[in-house]
Amino acid sequence: MPDHISPLILFRNQTFRSLWIAALASNFGGLVQAVGAAWLMTSLSDSQNMVALVQGSVALPIMIFSLLAGVFADNFDRRRVMLIAQSFMFCVSVLLTLMAFEGWLTPWLLLAFTFSIGCGTALHNPSWQATMGDIVTREELPSAVSLNSMGFNLMRSIGPAAGGAIVALAGAAAAFAVNALSYIAIILALLRWKAPVRDMRLPREPMGNAFSAGLRYVAMSPNLMRVILRGFWFGLSAIALLALLPVVVREILQGSAFVYGVMLGCFGMGAVIGALLNARLRARFANEIIARGGFTGFAFSCAGLAFSTQPILSGIALMLAGACWVLSLSMFNVTIQLSTPRWVVGRVIALYQTGTFGGMAAGSLIWGVIADRGEPETALLCASVMLLIGALVGRVLPLPEFSGLNLDPLGRFKEPDTRFDLSYRSGPVMVMVDYQIAQEDVADFLAAMALRRRVRIRDGAQQWGLLRDLHRPEHWSESYHVPTWGEYVRHNERRTQSDAELSDRIRRLHRGEGRPEVHRMIEHQTVPLRDIMLQKNV
Repeated sequence: MPDHISPLILFRNQTFRSLWIAALASNFGGLVQAVGAAWLMTSLSDSQNMVALVQGSVALPIMIFSLLAGVFADNFDRRRVMLIAQSFMFCVSVLLTLMAFEGWLTPWLLLAFTFSIGCGTALHNPSWQATMGDIVTREELPSAVSLNSMGFNLMRSIGPAAGGAIVALAGAAAAFAVNALSYIAIILALLRWKAPVRDMRLPREPMGNAFSAGLRYVAMSPNLMRVILRGFWFGLSAIALLALLPVVVREILQGSAFVYGVMLGCFGMGAVIGALLNARLRARFANEIIARGGFTGFAFSCAGLAFSTQPILSGIALMLAGACWVLSLSMFNVTIQLSTPRWVVGRVIALYQTGTFGGMAAGSLIWGVIADRGEPETALLCASVMLLIGALVGRVLPLPEFSGLNLDPLGRFKEPDTRFDLSYRSGPVMVMVDYQIAQEDVADFLAAMALRRRVRIRDGAQQWGLLRDLHRPEHWSESYHVPTWGEYVRHNERRTQSDAELSDRIRRLHRGEGRPEVHRMIEHQTVPLRDIMLQKNV
């Protein structure tokens, strides 16, 4: 789908449409609950830091548990993971509602409940984001991400105002009850959806291996590291506006819970506009230009909110902030998904969310402390400066373009026959690949093998090395280890279409007859002579 085509065309996809509508209801309830929790905290505590921690308590578990959730998303049925997460949040929300109705909530108990809801969100998000690639095509994925952002922010434009009205008329407990009911829609939609069957021919990765595989893939992918760093910086700086907005409404605008909801509604309206403009902007500008615009626009919004004492001017600043919020975060999200193959996408999304929401959690604490010791205006202006610095960082660490990547499986590898009866647990396995390289090609070969090392380690190889024969200088051997035969098969099946160019480049440099020769060897641990003698004596 070309970037300039409206993302609304995706509503022709019945599965996407039903899940999107269910998520819409769930987002509405979540935003109503957020208004209730933030405003309730202003009556439970006089500390501006405690008010800011309401945002932080939701973001913190996403930072802590996202990688674990990403492992679940890549190794288990994503539909089942999402059902468990939504059911857990439903139970927590029901209990929160009952506690609020009875008047038993304290500041720290309220934070414990919002933290628990954040844990459910942390479990749900990587599977939800990764599922988009199972429902729509790669070409449609940017539009799907934009529509999800638009749906959330459409609810942000009406949910907070509705939440403010509910809190003003019936109290925070009623807002919590609305949230509890909203989970039912998405639970029913997930129960009705028949997810595609995933290929589970290989044994499931052990948890420790799956953790390290996700971390290793990101560590060996400089483009992904850039996106995660920029997401962290944006979350750290931009969260000041949302975290301190209840204080701004109460102290600067002298408003009520309803005014707070209206202000959040303005933020949501701006976000919807940003989502609708997203495809057109992607068609005209590079990813980095859009990201810098998001940082800069949000900086001006924070400064405008700091100086404004009029609700109308504050609302305009919040609309600009909402547009910049969705343009920046959706750009980061799309770049992550389109730069990552399907086998590890859940974990990479989780690491991105760990960085972004970790920044939000840290920012909520930092800006709350600054506001407590000074004024909320001071915190907002400091955040504005941080955002401008984040825009300048893009000149050194620009976002990558993703249009040229084809991360579909390469499909060239066929599991070789062996003369041993191997299981997928057999190992360790050592692999050596022999090359014949002419002296005039050595520089090109070394440059290509430096890239090959990164790809090998990224996909699971260990102890990678490159050897040159002292007696035959044209003879080179690449070596690496994998823990088991199953991991060797998995390592080769992870190769993508984008990796083919590097493999073909190395193969063209090989001057030997036929393809480079591959040696696959299983290690046998040596037995000390003393143990052999003891066995003979027995």
